[in-house]
Amino acid sequence: MLVYLKTLGCRLNEAELETWAQGFQKAGHEITRQAQAAHIIVLNSCAVTQDAARKSRQLIRRIHRDNPHAKLVVSGCYATLNQDEAATTLGVDLVVSNQDKHQLVEKTLTELDMSVMPTLSTEPGEVSLFTRGRQRAFVKVQDGCRYRCTFCIVTIARGDETSRPIAAVVEEINALHQQGINEVILTGVHLGGYGGDLGNNLADLIRAIFAQTAIPRLRLGSLEPWELPADFFELFQNPRLMPHLHLPLQSGSDSVLRRMARRCKTDEFTAIVKQLREHIAHFNITTDIIVGFPGETEQEWRDSFDFIKQTGFGHIHIFTYSRREGTKAATLPNQVDNAVKKQRSQQLHQLAEVMKQEFCQSNLGSTFPVLWEAYSEPYSDDEQRVFGYTPNYLRVGCIISRRISLENQTINARLTSVDGDCIMAERVG
Repeated sequence: MLVYLKTLGCRLNEAELETWAQGFQKAGHEITRQAQAAHIIVLNSCAVTQDAARKSRQLIRRIHRDNPHAKLVVSGCYATLNQDEAATTLGVDLVVSNQDKHQLVEKTLTELDMSVMPTLSTEPGEVSLFTRGRQRAFVKVQDGCRYRCTFCIVTIARGDETSRPIAAVVEEINALHQQGINEVILTGVHLGGYGGDLGNNLADLIRAIFAQTAIPRLRLGSLEPWELPADFFELFQNPRLMPHLHLPLQSGSDSVLRRMARRCKTDEFTAIVKQLREHIAHFNITTDIIVGFPGETEQEWRDSFDFIKQTGFGHIHIFTYSRREGTKAATLPNQVDNAVKKQRSQQLHQLAEVMKQEFCQSNLGSTFPVLWEAYSEPYSDDEQRVFGYTPNYLRVGCIISRRISLENQTINARLTSVDGDCIMAERVG
């Protein structure tokens, strides 16, 4: 059977797709990139916002319309929160909730009666790394969240926290490395809470990966800033842990943060940022900001804007608040006018671009080991521009001969100039 896998939303959804791809392949099926050719289509849906839920519904309908003969399996947050709708009105053959998604492959093959004998050509443990190329893979280490930020529907959809045992994570990373993967990204709904149900923590997991694997580069997904263990910062002394963290701030106003039920005040966030930047050169900190949260006054917005500007970020994911049924924030008074939200969003986008360019400029002249990717663009008759990422997650371009391939190699490059969203570089050595 040909299986097509599609996701909307977060990195955790992408990591789950990788796991399902492995499961389908072990069962003797083939992963395809062509939805119209597939016998089974699996969609990992999203519902982080009302717009994300709408896109999930639209995508389900389009998939069913374009390939009505395929068996359609839907999982993820939209499917979990809207199981009846997904199962009865959208042409879905099987809904797998977040709580059961670790059994998605088995449920798909048994409940839809699509089991086959494994083919001789299927390699045990082969992974279809279709989302990030052959040099990088996401590894899901944790699911669920113990907290209830007032704007968040995902924690309701994902349920209680569960962590994978360290041994299982190490085994997966070693298998990926044997297949040629040189960088893994640890992901979870509440990554900083890893191990709370196992009696250990994220720092313990990272140290085990250092000790029991030879993976050259380790990245961390989004981390809530209030749960970094005391010895966490020491881990970055190991060059295998990449100097980049995505720390969701959500607002630079303490009064707004209280309404959000966030557990990190702005002065605490400042202390974390200061500690990282003092000890690791060119450390890149990126963040999420919600604009126009219910009750956000002009003064709160100005306080937030000033704090964001003072802190400085390499990149900001900006979300204009939209009411999400099922969350406490949807019931809060003083919802902000859409025109005001749009104006504030535009202001923050402008600031974010300035800060991004400033961070890129501050890295010029430095030399970094760059992990080069497969994607390239023609540059001249005999030259191409190839791309990769520095340890601190800057996208780098380099012009080389078309006769050369740098794919999945880590080669030093000196950053020379900023070209839009990319930094141009020269190979060193």
